Amino acid sequence: MTTVRRLYNKWRLHRLKVAGLQIADDCRMMGLPDFGSEPYLISIGDHVTISSGVRLLTHDGGTFVFRSQPAYRKVIKYGRITIHDNCFIGTRAIILPNVEIGPNSVVAAGAVVTKTVPPNSVAGGNPARFIKTVSEYADGCLGKCPEYDVDIYAIDKKRELLRWFPRPW
Repeated sequence: MTTVRRLYNKWRLHRLKVAGLQIADDCRMMGLPDFGSEPYLISIGDHVTISSGVRLLTHDGGTFVFRSQPAYRKVIKYGRITIHDNCFIGTRAIILPNVEIGPNSVVAAGAVVTKTVPPNSVAGGNPARFIKTVSEYADGCLGKCPEYDVDIYAIDKKRELLRWFPRPW
C-alpha cells in the first residue's frame, strides 16, 4: 500500500471515529472496510483483524420498495453491529444489521452474516452458518501445517511457500 493510501485510510478512520465508530486501537485492517452510512452503530473490540473488502451494513434499504404505501411510510430498519474481542473477519465478508460476532470467532471469506455468531465459532457461507468451533479449526490447521524452518521462512517466505506448493509446470 502506498504512503498516500495509508495516510488517506488513517485520516478516513479518524473521521469515522469522530462520527461515532467504536474501534479498539489494536485492530488490524487490510485496507479500510466499508463501514456504511451509520458508523456510530458499529463497535469493534480488541485484537480484531478485518480483511480486505469487508462491508458492515447497519440498515436495510429494501424498505424503500414499500415505504411509499401509507401503512409503511414510517418503516425504517436499522441495527447495531458488534464484533467482540479476538475475531477474524475474512475477505469480502458482509455483516448485516443486528449481528453480533462473539469473542474468539472467525468469519470466513465471502460469508454473508445475517445472524449472531456464537463465541469460539467459525461461521461461513451465504447465509453464514456455524461450521466448527475455533478449537476444531485450530487443531485442523495444526494437523495440516507443513514442517518448515522458521528462520528460512522469516528470510525468504516466497522460497519456502514454493517448496511446500511447487508450481505445476
